[in-house]
Amino acid sequence: MSDLVFYTNPMSRGRIIRWMLEEVAQPYETKVLSWETGETRSADYLAINPMGKVPTLVHDGVVVTECAAICAYLADAFPQAGLAPPVTSPLRGTYYRWLFFGAGPIEQAVGAKAVGFEPSVEQRASLGFGSMEDVQDVLEGAVKDRAYLVGESFTAADLYLASHLSWGMNFGTIEKRPAFETYAARHLARPAAQRADEFDNALIAQVQAAG
Repeated sequence: MSDLVFYTNPMSRGRIIRWMLEEVAQPYETKVLSWETGETRSADYLAINPMGKVPTLVHDGVVVTECAAICAYLADAFPQAGLAPPVTSPLRGTYYRWLFFGAGPIEQAVGAKAVGFEPSVEQRASLGFGSMEDVQDVLEGAVKDRAYLVGESFTAADLYLASHLSWGMNFGTIEKRPAFETYAARHLARPAAQRADEFDNALIAQVQAAG
C-alpha cells in the first residue's frame, strides 16, 4: 500500500487533487467512492471524513480534507516539486492569499450562484465574498496579463485557481472572461494536468460503460 491514499470520485473536486498528486510525482493509491451506492456515507469512510465528502487524502496515517488544505499540505510535504514558495520567502503571503481566496470567496460565490442565491446589497456586507461580480473582478485583476499568481513560477495556488476557473466556466458559474480563459488554458496544458484528466476521464468512462 502506498503512503499516500487518495479518496475521490472523478466527478468531484477530487480532480483538483488528482492534478496536485500528479504534480508532486509521488506514488499514490486511489480509492474511488460512489455516491450512488452510498460509499461516501459508509461507517468506514465517515470515520476518516465525518463530512462524507471527497476528496480526502491520507498520508502516513495523517488525514487531510478540504481541497485547499490538501494542496497546501502536499506542496509542503514534497518541497522538491517546487509548488510553494519557501516558508521564509516574502512570496509566502501572496501564495496563501490566493490559495485561500479560492477556498473562501470563490467557493462561496460559486456555491451561492449554483443554488440561485443572489445576495442583496445589504446582505453583501455580511458575506465574505460580497458578490459574484466583486469576486470575478478581483480575480481578473490577479490573473490578467500574468503567467503566475506568485512570483515567476507555477504554484499550488495557480493549480487551485485554474481548476476553479476551468470548472466554473465549463458549468456557467463563472464568466468566460478572456483573462480567465487564457490563464486557465496555460496551466491546464501542463503535463501533470493532462495526465490527471486522462485518469479521471477513464474512470468516468468505466462507470458509464458499467451502467
